[in-house]
Amino acid sequence: MIAGANAARRRFARNASTLLGGAVLLVVVVVSLLAPWLGTIDPARIEPSMRNRKPGTEVVLRGDDGTRTRRTATFGTDPVGRDIYSRVLYGARVSLLVGAAVALLSAIGGLAVGVAAGYFRGIDLVLMRLMDGLMAIPGIMFAIGLVAVMGPGIATVIAAITITDVPRVARLVRSVVLSAREAAYVEAAVSVGTPTLRLLRRHILPTTVAPLLVQATFICASAMLVEATLSFLGIGIDPEVPSWGNIMAEGRPQFLVQPHNIAFPAAALATTVLAVNMLGDGLRDLLDPRLARRL
Repeated sequence: MIAGANAARRRFARNASTLLGGAVLLVVVVVSLLAPWLGTIDPARIEPSMRNRKPGTEVVLRGDDGTRTRRTATFGTDPVGRDIYSRVLYGARVSLLVGAAVALLSAIGGLAVGVAAGYFRGIDLVLMRLMDGLMAIPGIMFAIGLVAVMGPGIATVIAAITITDVPRVARLVRSVVLSAREAAYVEAAVSVGTPTLRLLRRHILPTTVAPLLVQATFICASAMLVEATLSFLGIGIDPEVPSWGNIMAEGRPQFLVQPHNIAFPAAALATTVLAVNMLGDGLRDLLDPRLARRL
C-alpha cells in the first residue's frame, strides 16, 4: 500500500497539467477568500464622477463627511464608477461557488441514478429514458427557461445547471456499474449471499470514484461558463452581485472604447476555467490505469 501511494505521488509530481492547473486554481480560491482584504475599493461603491477611468489611474472617493480619499483603480472603473479590480476579486467567489455546488450536486444525483440503473435492471429502462429526455433539452435553453420562471439568483442558476448535468454523470456511472457487476469478485460476493447495500458500498461504489472525480472537474468548469453566460444575458445572478458575467454585461455597450470593462473579468474567467480543465485532464491521466503506466 505504501509503495502504491509513493508511486501515485511520483506520477502526480511528474504531471505538469495537474500541478499547473491545481496551482492556478488554488491561487484563485485564495484570492476569492481574501477579497475583502485584497480589494482596494468597495465593489458596490458608485462614483459617477470617476466612471470609465483607465486601468492604473487614481480615483478620488468622497466620504459622507466631505473628506476625500485617493485610491488607485488597478483595473480601471466601470460605466458607473465602480472599481473593476475589486469586483473581479469578488466575482471569483460567485464562479467558484456555482462551479463547486453544481459539480457536487451533479455527482451526488448522477451517482444515485447511475448506480440504481446499472445494478437494478428492473428500473434501468425507466431511469435511462428519463435521463435521455433531459439530455435532449439544450442545457443553456433549459437554464434560461428555469431562470425565467423562478427568477434570477444563485440558487436558481445552480439548480438549472445541475438538472442538465445529472444525466451525463448518471450515464457515466451506469456504464461503470454495468462493468463492475460482471466482475468475478462481485459475482462471488453475490453467490455467498452478501447483502445488497454492503455489496454496493464495498465493491461497486469504489469503482465509480475515479471517473466521477474527473467528470466533476469538467462539470465545474462548464458550470462557470454557463453561469457567466446567463449573467451576461441578464438572466443569471442578480445585477447587484458582482460576478464575472455581470461585469462583462455592464461593460458591453462601451467595449470598443473602454475594453478594460470586459477584458479583465473575461481573462479571469478564461484562466479559471482553463485551470479546472487542466486539473481534470491531469486527474484523468493519473487515475486511468492505462494512462498511468505511461507516466
